[in-house]
Amino acid sequence: MPDRRALRVPLDDCGLARAVTVIGDRWTLLVLREAHYGVTRFDEMRADLDIPKAALSSRLKGLVDEKLLERRPYQEEGSRTRDEYVLTPKGRALLPALIALMQWGDRYASTGGALRFHHAGCGGTVTARLVCDCGHLAEPADLVATAAEHADIAADGSR
Repeated sequence: MPDRRALRVPLDDCGLARAVTVIGDRWTLLVLREAHYGVTRFDEMRADLDIPKAALSSRLKGLVDEKLLERRPYQEEGSRTRDEYVLTPKGRALLPALIALMQWGDRYASTGGALRFHHAGCGGTVTARLVCDCGHLAEPADLVATAAEHADIAADGSR
């Protein structure tokens, strides 16, 4: 088994450290969850999450600043124009990570029923898994970390 302690990654170079800086608090993750469920309006998010107004405003501003959500104006008849918050491609790219966290929570930290995701095309259950570029399932014990060249990874995470 390889020595996993041999690879030292400065926090400034660590993708996980950078991600946690952007999305690493409870409210931010739950706001993203709501957006993935199609809840895009401030009042609906606030009601679903029972989140204080100031906390929701702050998280939405941060997610817009990070370009995970974008504001889109809407107006209901007889009301003033308001913004809804819609996922950007960068925000949608977080869904596999959110599903992985949800499934971990369902397995190790939950006492209630779990939400399941299904593929619309075939109805199969969707799960978060580690898969190599060749399509092989990988177990955590089988992973070997290597330093990635920054030029190999685009800003959207693609190669």
